[in-house]
Amino acid sequence: MSGKLTYKQSGVDTKEAAAFVSDISSHVKRTQKQRSLHQAFGLFAAAYDLSSYKEPVIVTGCDGVGTKTEILFELDMVETAGKDLVAMNVNDILTTGGDPLLFLDYLGISNLEQERTRITRLVAGMCDYLESCNCILAGGETAEMPGVVPESIVELSGFCIGCCEKSKLIDPKTVQPGDVFIGYKSDSFHANGWSLIRRILEENPDVVDEEELRSLLQPTRLYHDVVADMRSSNVIPKAYAHITGGGLPENLERFLGNYGADLTIPFWDNPAAQKILKHADPQDRFNTFNMGIGWVAIVKPEDVEAALKAGPGGTVIGTLREGRGIHVKVQGE
Repeated sequence: MSGKLTYKQSGVDTKEAAAFVSDISSHVKRTQKQRSLHQAFGLFAAAYDLSSYKEPVIVTGCDGVGTKTEILFELDMVETAGKDLVAMNVNDILTTGGDPLLFLDYLGISNLEQERTRITRLVAGMCDYLESCNCILAGGETAEMPGVVPESIVELSGFCIGCCEKSKLIDPKTVQPGDVFIGYKSDSFHANGWSLIRRILEENPDVVDEEELRSLLQPTRLYHDVVADMRSSNVIPKAYAHITGGGLPENLERFLGNYGADLTIPFWDNPAAQKILKHADPQDRFNTFNMGIGWVAIVKPEDVEAALKAGPGGTVIGTLREGRGIHVKVQGE
């Protein structure tokens, strides 16, 4: 050795990075059972053949998991963070009517040698969800940044690329008064509102026990089953909405223009979630959390019966009307 500094001595180990790629290779292969990439480019880039589409339209999404990751990592629920990352992106792609084809991740860490096991588990969680919705883990970036990313922290972002036949794109501009809102159950708070939840837990440490907290940390539900069932029933929704930050009002108002609705949602039969909600502002809870409804389809009245059978958990929550604004209340309140 020359006695001068090496890259490894500065905190970055390229050989460790190559070994990590080998660690996750079996998980990556799980996502290519039905779809596969077109050619190989030495991990620099990925290609997908769209020739099976007549008029392909590319759809894209980008999202993260937010502050939920802090609690997930504290409780060693690492795989759940990977599933959340996929669901937050794939669900957004599904709102277009498109098929999620390719997924990429960004992981920013301090030291790969210390984090290799944990981020391998993260990728395993991603691939569990990607495999279930037939989406390829096409690549990503694991950035080792000592001195920039604090130890024990993992920066986490995801990117999804999908495709849809131009004629089958969902068009929210087609909504009209009388169309019906179908809400589909969430599995928990998903990956939104956790800054408020963390504040509630900080000020009320005994509000839930660890078992209840773990139940609240269930991964974001993938709604590809709802979309697939709609297609098989030949139902073409007017619009889909993934209920994330901003709750039902914000996520529906963003595409309804001069229309609105007065929605009545079922009481969320989730005892642990209700304990948290008691400490949240009664009105702000609707603008922060999904309140038990993680996905909404807007359909024609004649399609309601079929839409209710699409995936588990569908229920009518309201009807589109003239006039801006989404107002939400819980049944019985």
